[in-house]
Amino acid sequence: MNRKAFGDLGETVAANYLAGLGYTILDRNYRAMGTELDIIARDGAILVFVEVKSRSSVAYGHGFEAVDERKVAHIVQTSLDYIQRHGLSHMQVRYDIVEYYKNGELNHIRNAIEL
Repeated sequence: MNRKAFGDLGETVAANYLAGLGYTILDRNYRAMGTELDIIARDGAILVFVEVKSRSSVAYGHGFEAVDERKVAHIVQTSLDYIQRHGLSHMQVRYDIVEYYKNGELNHIRNAIEL
């Protein structure tokens, strides 16, 4: 399986996992301003932007470690665009990371990005 297919699989597994927790998936792969948000969901009254990191192993680090300052800036910038375009400025916002590993392990980090 190539990297793109593996990344897509990780996003699908993450979306199914979140839906199983009762989240409503609003959008996937939202593109704006040259960046992409993997999953946008509602957790009750909270709007959640989810970055999914798929890894074959932890040999080169955990998935969350790939979300550096530059990536955070892109996520926040694009999320603000989404909020504005969809009239959601009244909602509380949270940023999560879901790590998906080839062995099927999934790690959900809530409030992974704090502003």
